[in-house]
Amino acid sequence: MERSIVGENDVRVFYDNALHCYQAIMGDRWHHGDPEAEASGLSVVEACERLEERVVSVARLEPGGRALDFGSGIGGPTLHMAKVSGASFVGVTNNEALNQRAREKAVEAGLSDRVCFLSMGDTDYKNLLAFADASFDAVTFYESVCHLPDKAAFFRAAFRVLKPGGRLVGTDWLQRPFGDFRTEEQIMTLIEPVNAFICLPGLGTVEGYRGMIEGAGFRVESAADMFANTKCWGSTPTTQRAQWLEYQGPAGEMFRNGKVALDAARAAGVFTVGMFAAAKRS
Repeated sequence: MERSIVGENDVRVFYDNALHCYQAIMGDRWHHGDPEAEASGLSVVEACERLEERVVSVARLEPGGRALDFGSGIGGPTLHMAKVSGASFVGVTNNEALNQRAREKAVEAGLSDRVCFLSMGDTDYKNLLAFADASFDAVTFYESVCHLPDKAAFFRAAFRVLKPGGRLVGTDWLQRPFGDFRTEEQIMTLIEPVNAFICLPGLGTVEGYRGMIEGAGFRVESAADMFANTKCWGSTPTTQRAQWLEYQGPAGEMFRNGKVALDAARAAGVFTVGMFAAAKRS
């Protein structure tokens, strides 16, 4: 398979279809859960909530605080973080259909006074100019930066909108060497189909993200593989496999193929999820 070329507008179109697929199969949580919570037998939603609460804690969010949740999907994590922290949140994506559903969920949860969801232009992540300098106490993200062609630009923009002492905390899809798959060529035989079917311009690495975050001016406090030394099968219930492989909604073949490709990368160990925490120097 040839290397995919993904632009920002492709991601917006991808989520026009993903809204139907992801909501039908995963509900309103589109990210991996806390690995320890999953291992203890908690449900997918419970494990996701445990991770969201961990992010709130690391971000040091408290009542009266203000946070930007980048790539907020249909709002599940954003709303839970607002509920448990007492802080106000602005969720952003470049897809208005996602935001419309998220706003409905905010009203249903009784949180529309503290949580709003805004649509940005396809390339607005590079500067976040809708927001003033030093206007947030935290910036969070869950497996969304992986969709950006210019990840370093996003981290620079996040640095600008954070207050001195503000914190960047999030998780993202990554690639890595594992087992017999050591070289870039070997890794890409499995990762490139994932990129192509799931609309990713390319996956980074733990150290690559550390470098970009430090390059934006942050002090990196942690940059870690959430599934170090083990294959990343987290948040992939076997009961959902048939739903993925038999999915017949919009762009059904693409999502079925994406499931097969991602499972192959997981099985080889070259796919994982990283968690990052950094602070803007005071």
